[in-house]
Amino acid sequence: MGGEARQQVCDEILEDVVGELLTHDLRVRGLRVTATVDGGVVHLRGDVDRAEQLALLRQLVGRLAGVHAVWDRVRVGGRDPVILDLGCGDQRQYPTTIGVDSRRTESVAAVADVSRALPFRAGSVDRIFAVHVLEHLIDFLPLVDECHRVLRPGGVLHVLSPWWKHVNAVADPTHVRLLDTQTVKGICAGPGRPAWHPLHVSRDESTVFADLTPAAAGDVPDPRRLARFFD
Repeated sequence: MGGEARQQVCDEILEDVVGELLTHDLRVRGLRVTATVDGGVVHLRGDVDRAEQLALLRQLVGRLAGVHAVWDRVRVGGRDPVILDLGCGDQRQYPTTIGVDSRRTESVAAVADVSRALPFRAGSVDRIFAVHVLEHLIDFLPLVDECHRVLRPGGVLHVLSPWWKHVNAVADPTHVRLLDTQTVKGICAGPGRPAWHPLHVSRDESTVFADLTPAAAGDVPDPRRLARFFD
């Protein structure tokens, strides 16, 4: 069985397992949420009454073997999430995300240079996609700090970048940085900068995935959670 066919089978199995979780686990049973899986990324859709319910579901799904990331566009208390899609180019991750790029396309709602301050208020955003973005920036830490600023408490930054050992990391001449899961550890707990709590960090043979939530001022990442994801 080839790699793509094997991944498809794994995705189908994961969809079944998440469905069983929503059907039988008393902690999340009855939530009006559905899940699809693509390349080990679980996509959640639906409605919950409270943010705590979504956070718990994300945590439970993230514990499943084979899950690389948990993305969602779940309504909380009847409110649609505000989702930024940084460096989206011609294609956003979801049709309802707010595309942000330095050049105007049909997918872009806000023209902005992501290496500079983002044109959004502090604490105004629920999710941010930084998909194949960080590797294009010589210094991506200012962007990461800007994401920390504009996310609401409990918000999530979704990072996806080529793994440094794969040819994709060096095949594109516009890539100026190499990333590993250990890079994400430095993002979470780097000194003198806003900290992040890792919700899920993983990689396959070509890609690094990270779901991060901003830590409150003075808070530090849980060493046990750091130990789970990092060497």
